[in-house]
Amino acid sequence: MNKKRTVLEISQQLSGRWTIPILLELESSGGRFTPLQKQLEITPARLSDNLKQLSEVDLVRHLTPYERRHPLLPEYTLTEKGKLYREAAKAIRSSEAKIGHGALSAKAWNMPVLVALHFHYERFQEIRRVLHSVTPRMLSTRLDELHGEELILKHFSEQSRPSFVYELSAQAVKPIERMTSDIATLVM
Repeated sequence: MNKKRTVLEISQQLSGRWTIPILLELESSGGRFTPLQKQLEITPARLSDNLKQLSEVDLVRHLTPYERRHPLLPEYTLTEKGKLYREAAKAIRSSEAKIGHGALSAKAWNMPVLVALHFHYERFQEIRRVLHSVTPRMLSTRLDELHGEELILKHFSEQSRPSFVYELSAQAVKPIERMTSDIATLVM
């Protein structure tokens, strides 16, 4: 698998409101459900759903009653893949801090769109193809929001056929470049 594809997939999997906070806080809570829930200030149902999703993609493992410190209290641990993704989550958080627009990764598809633009996928259909599971409506919404926050630039191009061309703004170029480089070194 090539570097671009891998970085895009990791940015997609780490996209969403609770994914990165869970990966970053799981070990500091001792892997215990209730302390994690209180640290993140998340509802139990939402945390349970997110942990289940993370288990399905092999980032988190739900310990059996025999492996837990207390057999009746749910406990989780990061898998090897989860530890790798935690490091990628740190790189994303670092780039978000440098950009200064809050937790961009909390909204699904923000970071994957920025990464796609970093890899010079500039037209709507190119971005949609490379982010294969994004809907046209969601992509359009994210492009408009990121343009509104001045993280991407939108130009009208008449080459070949008239359409909009997107690119990262100067504010986002270096942090996204650093983030993609950090993630690529983790997996290569």
